[in-house]
Formats: sequence, structure tokens, C-alpha cells
Amino acid sequence: MKIFTASQIHELDTYTIEHEPIRSIDLMERAAKAIAHAIMERWTNQTPVVVFAGPGNNGGDALAVARLLAGHGYKVEVFLFNIHNKLSEDCATNKQRLIDGKYAKKFTEIKLNFDPPVLTADTVVVDGLFGSGLNKPLAGGFASLVKYINQSPSMTVSIDLPSGLMTEDNSYNVRANIVKANLTLTLQQKKLAMLLADNQPYIGELKVLDIRLSQEYIAKTSTPFRIVEESDLRPRLRPRPDFAHKGDMGHAFLIAGSYGMSGAAVLASRACLRSGVGKLTVHTPRRNYDIMQISVPEAVLQMDREETAFTEAVDSDNFDALGIGPGLGQQETTAIALIAQIRRSQCPVVVDADALNILANHLAWMQQLPSGIILTPHPREFDRLSGNVSNGCFERLTKARDMAERLRAYVILKGHYSALCLPDGDVLFNSTGNSGMATAGSGDVLTGIITGLLARGYEQKDACLLGMYLHGLAGDLAAKNLGKESLVASDLIDYLPQAFKRLND
Repeated sequence: MKIFTASQIHELDTYTIEHEPIRSIDLMERAAKAIAHAIMERWTNQTPVVVFAGPGNNGGDALAVARLLAGHGYKVEVFLFNIHNKLSEDCATNKQRLIDGKYAKKFTEIKLNFDPPVLTADTVVVDGLFGSGLNKPLAGGFASLVKYINQSPSMTVSIDLPSGLMTEDNSYNVRANIVKANLTLTLQQKKLAMLLADNQPYIGELKVLDIRLSQEYIAKTSTPFRIVEESDLRPRLRPRPDFAHKGDMGHAFLIAGSYGMSGAAVLASRACLRSGVGKLTVHTPRRNYDIMQISVPEAVLQMDREETAFTEAVDSDNFDALGIGPGLGQQETTAIALIAQIRRSQCPVVVDADALNILANHLAWMQQLPSGIILTPHPREFDRLSGNVSNGCFERLTKARDMAERLRAYVILKGHYSALCLPDGDVLFNSTGNSGMATAGSGDVLTGIITGLLARGYEQKDACLLGMYLHGLAGDLAAKNLGKESLVASDLIDYLPQAFKRLND
């Protein structure tokens, strides 16, 4: 699914109107019917509805929704805010339709003073003040109205976007002046702001409504942002030949674990093996020998000369992929060994966890990273890597895109919608995963999966996309059977076979 900018969304509407062809007022009616149907599915006509409509096309949608709900027996109060005495053409048309049909229980056009209605816990508020065209924070009376809505006990349904939320960049928005919706009914496609964690308190539950906008425009229009879905990934799977032997399935190399952190090495190793790799060698400190031998008997162990930490770069010429970082520790001897290991490795490399923290403490080393390297930071790790704390998720995503382009690297910014930033500037969002995966060790599992896929022969982009998707899908399958609350990282490994099977089937 492509993610369009606010200007592209407007172009998509215009293209649909011109090429379907369909009148803009009829397209608005089509959208309103989809919105009204979604509301009627959830609330009966015994539910009082208050509609707040703005002067633009988002307000036009809201007025049409009010008319349709009233036509199905809902008691609807409508407040149209026309402060500057200027409505969009379609908004004005829907205002007249609402008045002429005497649909609404009460219709009030606000041009100066506003006496707000009482909003009870039984009321559904339809927020149609502003949509995807907003480009600055709300202020004045509209900001006061948003605060009034947010302080009420009512359920709030926002049309397309919660009013006050901008389509992409909300880094410098006034967050107190954004509607906190319980349900957002967005039209045709998700917007970039909806994929960013710091905007989730305003969006609530999200439902995408197909209003049959031009598939021709969607197909031919390029955008750097996309959500990757199952249908995108199935063709990328490499077949496993019937006559394959372990030598054909790749040899992965993990450098992981320090004294007291052998669990990270265990999780990454088990996940790597479950990703279908033929053989795995793990380099780890000597004190981890017994734990690793018992926990991951399938792995070949290579012991560091030191008892408690990774301290020496080793020959990696015979391996097909290297994963480094889980539980590694951040001793200075480990740091020196890390950069030496990365610089001498000729195979694809995945860098995670303590390896990222070491790089953050030695930012000059970032320029020494080989092109094609895969970095998998969570938000705080990324902020340390970038050298300063980001002002929100959009700014962090922008920095991650810049880093991927500058280093010719693959940067996976982990989160609910993990974002793979590619060397060419594109960003691919993952569509699987859940909050149960917010648990220690989850990132180690992802490192193991991607390292195993690289060793199997997948290119970096495909290994990252499949790794993210399978990691999240395993989490979704685990949560379905175990619940989110009690999910632990090892559950992800246990459900990886089911995730692979579903993708293969």
C-alpha cells in the first residue's frame, strides 16, 4: 500500500473526478455513505450524534454524513463553523441539502459566537472540522473547541484525520490542539502520520474505508513511502530445493553475548537457526560455553580468548552473513574488536543492540561502515546513533532516511510499524507485529532472523523485509494463542515455523 503526501491525496481526488469521471459532490457523497455506514455498524439510532463541521471539504463530508444518519433515524445536532463566511463549493451544497431536507434535529451555523452543546458519555461526536489539507497548528476558537471535545466523555469519530493533526510532519504541532479520536475513519489509504508512534493517542482505532478512488493514479504515482503486505513478500521467498543439503543453505556467523548476557546470544542463535539457515557458528566468551552448548546444541561454538567479553576480531571469510551485537557489552576492548570485525568482514553484516551503542559512543566510526550494512536500532538507540534526541517520530524517521542514504546502509527503525529506510531514500513500513512484542530479547530474535536469511542468500532488502514481516507475524500468531500480556521473546522463535508456513502457503 502506497502512502501519499497531502498534495498527492488532493491530486488523487482530482484525478478520480476527471477520469472516472464523477462530479466532486458525488464523490463526496460516496465517501459520506462509507463513513455513515461505518458509524451505523457500531452505534444504533438511539445514540445521539453531534457533528462538528468545518468550512472545507472535510466539513462537507461531515454535513453529508449528518444527513445520511438523520435519514436513518438518528437524532443529529449539527454545528457548521463558517467564521470567515466562506465555504467550499461542495460544503455549501451539502449545507443546503441538509437544510432543505430538514434532516437534522438542530442545525447551527457559527459565524461569531459559539455556545457549545452538552456532550455526554452517550453521545457520539463526529469530527469533520479539518482533514488532510491542514498545514499549521489550530489556534483560537478552533483550538478551544478541540480542547472541549477532548475533555468530554463522548466517543469521538474523526473523518479522514483527527482535526489538528497534519498529514505528515507534526514535529512542531501544538498537541493540545489535536482531537483525540476514539475512531478514525480514513479514506482510501493510511496517511504517514498514522504510522508514527507519537500520533497514536490522537488516532485511536483506525479503519480504512475504500471509496474507490482511481487505481490508475495510485498505480502510476511514485512515493517514497509504502506499507509492505503479505502479497508483496510471497514472491520474494526463495524455494528450498528438494535435494538441498546444509552446505547449500548458507553458513551464518553470530558474535553475541557477554558474561551475564548469554540469553541474548541464545535468542539470536535459535532465531537464526529457525530462519532456515544450513549452519550456524556462534562466537561468544568462554564463560558462555555450557549455556550455549545446552541451549542451542545445533550451533557450532567458537570461543573468544577472554572469559567474559568479545575482545578479538576473527576471520569471517568462510561465512555468508554476520550478525553482531546482542548482549555484547560495551567494554573498550569489545569496542575496538567490533569496528575491526566490521571492517574486515566481506559478507553482509547486521548490527544491533550493544554494537549500535558502541558506534554511538564512537560516532567517527560511522564513516567506516561498509556500504550495504544493516542497522536495526530502536528509537533511543537511533537517537544516540544520530548524535541527538529527535523532536518526535517524523524527525527521527527523516534522520534515519538521511543516514541510510549517506551511509548506503539499510536502517530498520524498530517500532509498531518498523520502518526500513533504504539507501535510495525509500521507506518501507512493516504491517505485522503487536504490543506484546515490546519485551526484552525481541530485537535479538529479529537480528537472528535477518542474519539467517542473509546467509540463505537473500539480498539485504529482501532479508530485511522478510525478517521484519516474519518476526511480526510470529508475534501476531503467538499473541493470538497466548495473549499479548505474557508474550516473551522465546515465544516468537517458537511461532516462527508457523509464520514461515503461512507465508509459504
